[in-house]
Amino acid sequence: MAPNMALWDEKEIFPVKTMRKAAELGFGGIYIRPDVGGSGLSRLDTSIIFEALSTGCVSTTAYMSIHNMCAWMIDTFGNDEQRHRFCPSLCTMEKFASYCLTEPGSGSDAASLLTSAKRDGDHYILNGTKAFISGGGDTDVYVVMCRTGGSGSRGISCLVVEKETPGLSFGKKEKKVGWNSQPTRAVIFEDCAVPVTNRLGEEGQGFGIAMRGLNGGRINIASCSLGAAHASVLLSRDHLAVRKQFGEPLANNQYLQFRLAEMATQLVTARLIVRHAAQALQEGHNDAATLCAMAKLYATDECFKVCNQALQMHGGYGYLKDYAVQQFVRDIRVHQILEGACYSGQ
Repeated sequence: MAPNMALWDEKEIFPVKTMRKAAELGFGGIYIRPDVGGSGLSRLDTSIIFEALSTGCVSTTAYMSIHNMCAWMIDTFGNDEQRHRFCPSLCTMEKFASYCLTEPGSGSDAASLLTSAKRDGDHYILNGTKAFISGGGDTDVYVVMCRTGGSGSRGISCLVVEKETPGLSFGKKEKKVGWNSQPTRAVIFEDCAVPVTNRLGEEGQGFGIAMRGLNGGRINIASCSLGAAHASVLLSRDHLAVRKQFGEPLANNQYLQFRLAEMATQLVTARLIVRHAAQALQEGHNDAATLCAMAKLYATDECFKVCNQALQMHGGYGYLKDYAVQQFVRDIRVHQILEGACYSGQ
């Protein structure tokens, strides 16, 4: 990933071949059960993997984390037929998945979503628009939260929509500050007929499914931030060693030594809260959802500060695209926005 990170960003390339190579190492279904092709690893393992991969390319790894979340939702809430139909090709990344919750008028207030699915015999007729969908238009499977009942969270269900379904279309490819190795588009449903057999769980369970998916998703995104901060600390260390000012390396400047030590401390502290939340989620602790939210909040904020300080340490060079630190800053800024606080009241 690392040698191609800048190229994928500049050319906005969705690196399918590279991700499929990652899937050969088990990274297409990290915490998916082995009977459908998953690696069966823990949430702690997953956090370590996503941190490591993000030192190479945050944007690509962040998409892979969303893909894994979608596969986990199908593996966890789908029946045996659904699991065996969808998960094997997702684990090999022969097919890619997108998570469809956010709408133009409902971001954090996910329970107010308007996309409707009306039952018509053995199909649901889906109408509405999802916004800011990672992979939208380039992926094959869409895990969609839609309204099958009344207002509020209890009226929401979860459908798996396949790309070639008539009535499914996509908006323009968005131009973004970062995350450029993954496409982002609106996903549009116009009288889109989806088989009832593609519903995960029962009607009205969709909001709970979405929130449980986001618990892990928040750890995943926080872990991607850790990778960016980790790489940025190392880049700063190396830059200070070679850059000279006033006749000596910047590494000899005590103020910069202190700042680098503070950055490393911020990174390790953030890593600990993320790992703790991952362990709590794996073990089913009662406060796991709260810990996941705390970890996401803290790690994405602190890691952005680390990356931003790393850019500052590079001086004018940090603002050049020849230097990777600026891309880490751009790619993780959005982590403070997405997969954020969703209203979970019933």
